[in-house]
Amino acid sequence: MLSVAKVQRRNAWRYYVRGVAFGDGRRPVGQSLKDAQEMAGLPPGKWLGRGLRALELTEGAEVSERQLELLFGEGRHPDADRIERGLLDDGVDAATARRLTVLGQPIEEIEARKQTPLLGMDFTFRPQASLVVLWALGDATVRRVIERAHERAVATALRWLEDEVAESRWASGRGRAKTPALVVAAFRHIDNRDGLPLLHEHCLILNRVQRLGADGEPVWGALDTYRLYQNVVAAGTLYTLAMTTEVCETLGLATVPREVTPGLRPVMEIAGVSEDLINWSASRRQRIEDALEVLTDQYVKDHGHLPSERGRHQLGWWAAQETRPAKKTPKPLQQLLAWWRASAILRFGQQLIDSLLDRCREAGAVIRARVDPTVDVALAAVDVAAVVFTVREKFSRRHILAEARRHLLETLRGREFIRGLDDYITDRALLRYSRRHTVTKPGREAPAADRMTYTADFAVPNRWWIAPAEGTQPRESSRYERARVASLAVQNAIRDARIRADTATATANEATTSASSVPADHRDLEAKTASAPHAVDHSGRGAALSPAQRAAAVQAHQQAAMPEEYLEGRTTDPATWLRTPKNLDRLAAFARATDTRRRACEARPKSEQPADQQHHANRPDHGRGAGRER
Repeated sequence: MLSVAKVQRRNAWRYYVRGVAFGDGRRPVGQSLKDAQEMAGLPPGKWLGRGLRALELTEGAEVSERQLELLFGEGRHPDADRIERGLLDDGVDAATARRLTVLGQPIEEIEARKQTPLLGMDFTFRPQASLVVLWALGDATVRRVIERAHERAVATALRWLEDEVAESRWASGRGRAKTPALVVAAFRHIDNRDGLPLLHEHCLILNRVQRLGADGEPVWGALDTYRLYQNVVAAGTLYTLAMTTEVCETLGLATVPREVTPGLRPVMEIAGVSEDLINWSASRRQRIEDALEVLTDQYVKDHGHLPSERGRHQLGWWAAQETRPAKKTPKPLQQLLAWWRASAILRFGQQLIDSLLDRCREAGAVIRARVDPTVDVALAAVDVAAVVFTVREKFSRRHILAEARRHLLETLRGREFIRGLDDYITDRALLRYSRRHTVTKPGREAPAADRMTYTADFAVPNRWWIAPAEGTQPRESSRYERARVASLAVQNAIRDARIRADTATATANEATTSASSVPADHRDLEAKTASAPHAVDHSGRGAALSPAQRAAAVQAHQQAAMPEEYLEGRTTDPATWLRTPKNLDRLAAFARATDTRRRACEARPKSEQPADQQHHANRPDHGRGAGRER
């Protein structure tokens, strides 16, 4: 999981120097950062990124307070004091000496234009709650495995940002250049403001990169920060996928989907870590939910209707801000580990805590025995394309890539996969199930592939109502739930076509079967897919199975890897939600109440109709998309 915040002058950089670098605590006034970290037993920050060479810094070296202040507070070289003294000794005037230590455009020039300079961005990486619980309550070996996987996953995400995303821009965006060399100051935190376990990493990315100027000499410029923001979700899914896979493979674990918010995407947690243990570590969740309920009630009173999906996200942010505790005094890790273990034992019993890893391995063994480490790329591509299209309608490659990584996490359940499979699924989804929406104007250069927008032609399911739990009102299906229905419908059609084609040609060879089950204009792409070393079109390719048996194996594998049952009885099938006896009764009661209210509104004179109904009466249904036939 990945969140982003800005680092700006006059406010944010002081917060990071005085708080984030000190374990998100409150550093005593007058005490140096290094002394405070040593007294509190906190690990020092370290430098990361390929851009350190241009600043004469070493990757993994300790971050000093003065370096942090110069880079993220003044936009100057981290060794500006020494450089400036040398220039003054050589007879250079003070103003020129200071200007020569500035990286890129001086902050004073930006502020003179009445603009707020952006010095950097805080990319905060954190694992799922179940991994945090295992890290906090496990032994030293388990902690080392999780910490090492966390470090490697952060490094993998940063390398991907450097290789695929990072660009420098100048001349108001008219000039652009690839700059695969970021400067990052990383600070590890081990708890939240309540003192409960929360392993996470603050990576402060400097908004300055070096590129070649017109004369061929290196010059410092600004990052295209908007491009970084656009790829946050793709980077976060890469971190989660890499870390979860390494931990599961090393410890013999597996993942299960856990629904956190009804209607939204489930979180893949470690199997065997109970919901109670997760709630124990997530102490703020209940306070946020209580605050969100109050804010939602106030919203309904003010506007006369429930908030939209985007409005719920905004209210959730405000609820999190209102319930945020004050800073605390950091404590050493060993002291916190002892307190966390004692707290968990008092609440759940020593036997459960001592056997936590064994129970996770047992649950993981059952799942790993059922799920083969193979991916049907044909079903993966259509699943990814259908989900993204239903949720967004228009999308870019980064959206497909993020969904492909989620698909691998949900399908493989923590099993290892060959590097590059996420990109391969992404390219296949764009080529086979998407069409370009970007139109290049005559006389202009076509945009890069990662800047194009696409759309698709999948059938979008109608909305439906769900009564999720006792005592709660029915709610409208979310975009993600409708996306899952659209994806499953297309996947089932592909499976049926495969079975029919394979059964009719049971004696044919595999190549003939593959070619006969797809349109002629896609057979070349199918050939590329079959020849790709990391692509698995059919589970158990090369085994002594008939085509029909292979198709059945694919379906069985997908059902095992993506089961219908979610935690707490949740399913991915909307018919199950609608047709259970309890839900049918609730929906019938809700329908009767709705009809009664509709008849009462129709009986009123037109002048008595509420203003909001008159205003919205002729609005189209935006959720269904313009121009789609039903």
